[in-house]
Amino acid sequence: TSVHILLILYSAEFMSDAEWAFISGGLFYIIFGIWFAAVFLLNFFRKRKYRNEEWFPVVDPDGKVTGAAPRSICHNGKSKLLHPVVHLHLLNSKGEIFLQKRSPAKDIQPDKWDTSTGGHVATGETVEDALKREVLEEIGLRNFNARFLGKYVWESEIEKELVFSFVCISDDIPHINSPEITDGRFWSETEIEKNLGKGVFTPNFEHEYRFLKEKTRILAEK
Repeated sequence: TSVHILLILYSAEFMSDAEWAFISGGLFYIIFGIWFAAVFLLNFFRKRKYRNEEWFPVVDPDGKVTGAAPRSICHNGKSKLLHPVVHLHLLNSKGEIFLQKRSPAKDIQPDKWDTSTGGHVATGETVEDALKREVLEEIGLRNFNARFLGKYVWESEIEKELVFSFVCISDDIPHINSPEITDGRFWSETEIEKNLGKGVFTPNFEHEYRFLKEKTRILAEK
């Protein structure tokens, strides 16, 4: 620190040339070497500890990647490291919205109805590739044309996400492929409206449903 540097400079007035040469030369490199080794070992053991975990990119509110962190750190309820996720709202030609029911084993909002597809962006993965992967893994759709709605920050009790939201219209029948989903079906707008605020849906979906309605109205007018 600056205090330590000042003390060394002050003490230099009372040192012999040989002592000062050691302090300003050899000792400096010894301290630097110890610091470098400590940082290296800390990072090594940190990566070793989390080597079997899924890692997420850490981003700023604009989506620029600033680092990476393991799932347990991102979801520990304390770090609130902002990490990207993708959501797809699947609508059919009747205007109904496909929703998935989350498994009771989920650590966030278990057993509630949620967005058609949602998942984390992996490290080194683009948002578009993450969307294709999650849609295929969760509801089995390969060919779909998604339109970007926008992005927003969503914070829950255990994590903080940068959500990239998309919508598509397709009459292809979704097939639930994920053990994290226990059910899935299309809901009419009337049915959704009747159940808002009753604990049927995740808070994130209820927020995004209003976002979806507003955005699709604006897009339809263009």
